[in-house]
Amino acid sequence: MVNDESMVVSWQRLIRADYLEVPGLHLTQREVQRMWGLDAETCAAVLTALVECRFLRRTAGERYARGDSGG
Repeated sequence: MVNDESMVVSWQRLIRADYLEVPGLHLTQREVQRMWGLDAETCAAVLTALVECRFLRRTAGERYARGDSGG
């Protein structure tokens, strides 16, 4: 399913918009999967891309938070 790069980019846009709308969002990968209905492979690809561009960061507690947020 993750083979379609345009789909990953579309999910990145949607997830980025939701993180911007809710600044304090700190979610685990499993929570991201459930919230947006993603399979594990697509979710991992999207989260990796968002971390690589520094929009998200992975916390010590294995949660994904905005890169510009504290804590």
